[in-house]
Amino acid sequence: MSKKTPQFPGVRTGRGQVLAVLLSNRDQAGAEPLQGRVSLAAIVKALKRKYHWPIETHSFPANTIDGRASWATVYSLPEEVIAAALEAGGRAWLDGRAGGK
Repeated sequence: MSKKTPQFPGVRTGRGQVLAVLLSNRDQAGAEPLQGRVSLAAIVKALKRKYHWPIETHSFPANTIDGRASWATVYSLPEEVIAAALEAGGRAWLDGRAGGK
């Protein structure tokens, strides 16, 4: 099976918003909340399957404020994927996001 080239979603979509955070390699805690009913997990799944981004998922146990046990998940892209994406039109795509706000 051949490896497919990652594609960029629309710049003003939820998928675009999540991909912009992943490409920036910033802490996700500072990202703006998503609007609507689509979960972050569903967006990541679409970015992986439909847009071919090799997003890594790391889950770990965490406690909630009220003391209950929960799971936290961190999504990331490998540094080499970020570098290649930025060189292959990612910088212009991110600039298009900034211009659309």
